Amino acid sequence: MNLALGPSWLSPDHLINTYGLWGVLLIVFAESGLLIGFFLPGDSLLFTTGLLVAGGTLDRPLWLVAPLIALASVAGQQVGYLFGRKVGPSLFSRPDSRLFKMENIEKAHGFFEQHGSKAIVMACFVPIIRTFTPIVAGVSRMNYRTFATFNVIGGTLWGAGVTLLGYWLGQITFVKDNIEAILVLVVLVSVVPLGIEYLRSRGKAKARTAAGGGQGAAPTADDVDDPEIIAAPRGGRHRAQKN
Repeated sequence: MNLALGPSWLSPDHLINTYGLWGVLLIVFAESGLLIGFFLPGDSLLFTTGLLVAGGTLDRPLWLVAPLIALASVAGQQVGYLFGRKVGPSLFSRPDSRLFKMENIEKAHGFFEQHGSKAIVMACFVPIIRTFTPIVAGVSRMNYRTFATFNVIGGTLWGAGVTLLGYWLGQITFVKDNIEAILVLVVLVSVVPLGIEYLRSRGKAKARTAAGGGQGAAPTADDVDDPEIIAAPRGGRHRAQKN
């Protein structure tokens, strides 16, 4: 039974049944901060994991599964941050390739600047953005202690939280009888933030064009939480933060 939209080999139930808990942890790790992980299932995978633990299909206790998933998410974001910090602004000049798309970095960069430090937590719940935001935080040289704090909070809330939600709902008869529909709904809900962000970005772009005759408006302190910003390659902006 395919419980997700897209290729059957990427469906959560197939991945879990084939690779077990270790496969789930590896996918969560990759999607949380590796460039190659943005296309992997996230919310639906965690939700399905909780459902399968509740149903006994995944023979692992919840007290073990949820913390390990949270740890995998936190570890993935740590790797993403360190990668971005090491590579630096050169990442922004990297040409598009089959797996790497500059627009994904730019979306995460805008999300990070708009929401500041709390973006590390919020991004965990937004597909694609959650993969690239830790990298952008590293490129921006965000204070490591600040990043680590929000990294642990976000990784725990998303990794353990969505898994626990799936486990709890998996004990409800209606959910167990309509698993496919519930998983499709989870996938659709998970992409809603992307749609909202896209519409907001278009609205802001039109407003800037109308106000500046096609030229982007100058950045202000209201654009970011920290007014100390520096120019970044390709027209982006980074915070200048010290360790």
